[in-house]
Parts: sequence; structure tokens; C-alpha cells
Amino acid sequence: MRRHESSPVLITGAAVSPAEEFAARRRRYSLIMSLRIPCLVVAGVLAIGFGWTIAAAVIVMLSVPLPWMAVLIANDGPPRKAEKVARYRGDRVLETRSARAIEPGQVIDAPTDRAA
Repeated sequence: MRRHESSPVLITGAAVSPAEEFAARRRRYSLIMSLRIPCLVVAGVLAIGFGWTIAAAVIVMLSVPLPWMAVLIANDGPPRKAEKVARYRGDRVLETRSARAIEPGQVIDAPTDRAA
């Protein structure tokens, strides 16, 4: 029985392409910045409609750092993957192979300088 899946299986350890990474960062930035407008609208409704100026002021103060946070989060790249570092270990002996020496080849057609 074969199972059909909608997405292909990832068989490589390659990083996400820069275009896909940029699109994800742009979506993140847009989402965070789009939260600011509803915050200001809700603050206006609370202040004007209900007279709750303190609650409106708190919401406005919470929306002030949103652009700064959006830029920081959007500019943050993906986390670095742990890389295996090759280090010298004295307890290991390097393997050596005996290789045949390369012998000089025979020149078949050597260029000659002929003065005409």
C-alpha cells in the first residue's frame, strides 16, 4: 500500500533558499506591524466611546514598541545549525596508503622554434 502525501519528503540538509527566507521574514514583519492598527483603533474606541482613557493609554503604550520589535524579529535570521568541527586527536593514527610514483610521460609532439 502506498501512502500519498501532499508535500514531498525532505531528503537534503540544505538550508532554506534566500527567497523563501526573505518571504517568511516579510510575512512576520507585516503581521506584527498589522497588529498596531487594531491596537490604536481599540484605544480610540475605549477613549472616545467609553471614556476609559487609562485603558486606552495603556494600549497605546503597548503599541509603541511594536515597530521596533517587528524590525528586530524580521531581521533575525534562522538559527545556525550545529556543525561538527574536525579537531585533532592524538590517539588516532592517520592512515597512509602507498601510491605509485607518477612517471614522466613521453612527449609525442613537442613544439619547436624554427626561425624561417
